[in-house]
Amino acid sequence: MSASRFPNLFLLEHPLIRHKLTLVRDARTPSHEFRRLLGDISALMTFETCRHLPTEEVVVRTPMGDARGSRISAPVTLVPILRAGIGMTDGLLALIPEARVGHLGIYRDEETARPVSYYSKLPSDIAAGPVFLIDPMLATGGSAAFAATELKKVGCRVRMICLVAAPPGVERMLREHPDVPIHAAALDDRLDERSYIVPGLGDAGDRIFGTR
Repeated sequence: MSASRFPNLFLLEHPLIRHKLTLVRDARTPSHEFRRLLGDISALMTFETCRHLPTEEVVVRTPMGDARGSRISAPVTLVPILRAGIGMTDGLLALIPEARVGHLGIYRDEETARPVSYYSKLPSDIAAGPVFLIDPMLATGGSAAFAATELKKVGCRVRMICLVAAPPGVERMLREHPDVPIHAAALDDRLDERSYIVPGLGDAGDRIFGTR
């Protein structure tokens, strides 16, 4: 499906990402391998999603003399939506080990498909730098839109990272949070009657933690 009609969506279609995403989708992939692949994909996605991090010029002393360089100038915070978002966090931390990690606990009511909040723990100065909202699946967009609203309430500048998105979720984010870029590895076809992404990869949380 084309992403051209969604100005808020940025698909990361590197061959390595596409290869590993194919393995992640496979229902035969066991949980331990699913977790490893999810971490790999998250790390690969980090390069593009961090393209706009603020930097400042610095001078360091090498063994041969002074060299001009740059360093990230504001604290980066990763905010996974519990529980599935945890599965992507280590991949980002592998490349941004200095990042802080906040948590938002949100689950989808299976009858109404609406988000329900049950936990929030964020750095007190979270708005001091860029914030990456993390969730493997962007289905209806209910949890993501709710989380983005909560983060904006404390002044955050938010970008979202997800593995697979569906049109209804992207459309909802565009409608409610047009200023939040969404970085995804794939845009899938649709949602089924239970609001699961099709073809998707099943319940990401269950596959990460082996609870399916």
